[in-house]
Amino acid sequence: MTQSVLVVDDEPMARTLLRLMLVRAGFQVTEAEDGYDALAKVKGIRPDLILLDVMMPGIDGFVVCETLRGETETSDLPIIMLSAKTDLNSISKGLQVGATKYLTKPISPDELTRHVRDALEQNPLVN
Repeated sequence: MTQSVLVVDDEPMARTLLRLMLVRAGFQVTEAEDGYDALAKVKGIRPDLILLDVMMPGIDGFVVCETLRGETETSDLPIIMLSAKTDLNSISKGLQVGATKYLTKPISPDELTRHVRDALEQNPLVN
C-alpha cells in the first residue's frame, strides 16, 4: 500500500519540488497551500505523514503542528517541519510544539526521502 504525504507550503514552487521528490520515491502526495488548507485536508484525506513549512501567511506551521497534536485523531501523526528558519529558537519551538523532526531547507531528495521513511517507520500507527 502506498503511503501518503501531505505537503504544506505557501510557495507553489517549493510544493512542486517536494511533490516531485516524494512521488519519485513512491509516495502519494497531496498539497496544501497554507495552514488553514492543511487543517482542512488532514481531516479529509488522513495522510500518513505531514511535511510542514513553518513560515506561512494566516497561521504558521507552529500553530498547525500544535493544533494537530491537540486533537485525538492526529496526536500521533508524524509531522516533519521543513523550514528555511535555521536558528536554534525556531528548531526548539518546532520540537516543543510536537514536530517529529525539524529539517532545514534546502534539502536533497535523498535526505528528504530518508527522513520521511524514518518518521513513518517510527510511527506504530502507520506500519
